[in-house]
Amino acid sequence: MPVIVRYVDLKAGWSVCSLEIQKRVGQILTSIEPVHYAAQPKPRLTLENTITQMISMKVGILGSGQVGQALGNGFASKGHDVKLGSRTPDKQELRDWLKATKGKVGVATFAEASSHGEVLVFCPLGEAAENVIKLAGEKNFDGKLVLDATNPLDFSKGMPPGLFVGTTDSLGERVQRWLPKAKVVKCFNIVNNQTMINPRMKEGMPTMIICGNDENAKRQTAAILNEFGWDEPIDIGGIDGARWLEAYTALWVRLSVKLGSWTIAARILRQ
Repeated sequence: MPVIVRYVDLKAGWSVCSLEIQKRVGQILTSIEPVHYAAQPKPRLTLENTITQMISMKVGILGSGQVGQALGNGFASKGHDVKLGSRTPDKQELRDWLKATKGKVGVATFAEASSHGEVLVFCPLGEAAENVIKLAGEKNFDGKLVLDATNPLDFSKGMPPGLFVGTTDSLGERVQRWLPKAKVVKCFNIVNNQTMINPRMKEGMPTMIICGNDENAKRQTAAILNEFGWDEPIDIGGIDGARWLEAYTALWVRLSVKLGSWTIAARILRQ
């Protein structure tokens, strides 16, 4: 099957990719006949001039619940090589998921999944986050984009949940501190797992909001979101923005209960 690389300015988007992906893209481009484009001004490095479709990435997903399975399906459906990490990779639920999921997928331990991935998706229960990192091996995160979909929801007093950390710190910030050499981007935590892939809804396209300290990692996140059917996300700055994205999720739960639906999402409108 031919590999399609679609771009406006490959050089501008080049630093978004891991070294391994750069090497493989380079090998493919050397076999493509040159195409001449009309001269144009150098564009800003945004979603519009980032590589938006290219060869398969290796993706490690740390968390095998509904979020992990949904994102695993999403990455696999786009041709990526996915390993879903779990404490119990042999359990029947994951065997069933493996049979039902099309594409190149596998189920593994946290350490195997984190070692496999060029890009990592971090989606365990919030309260288990630190322990999952220990099981996965901190060094397996070094230098990698880590899409953090966790939320510090506290159900100790029942519904609706509170937060076990918030306003002056966040789970996203803790994940970044636990993984100082990783490039953590808060993403996907503000929507239901059914909305993460192909998110268009009856009343329009919702807005994804992200944050993180590494600009290139956020550009790569925007390209992944575009591949999944999202418009360009709103970047609210450094990883400290996770304080407010996580707090919004507690509000989202209240809204979902009030509206009688877990498949709701917000759209930011401009006048």
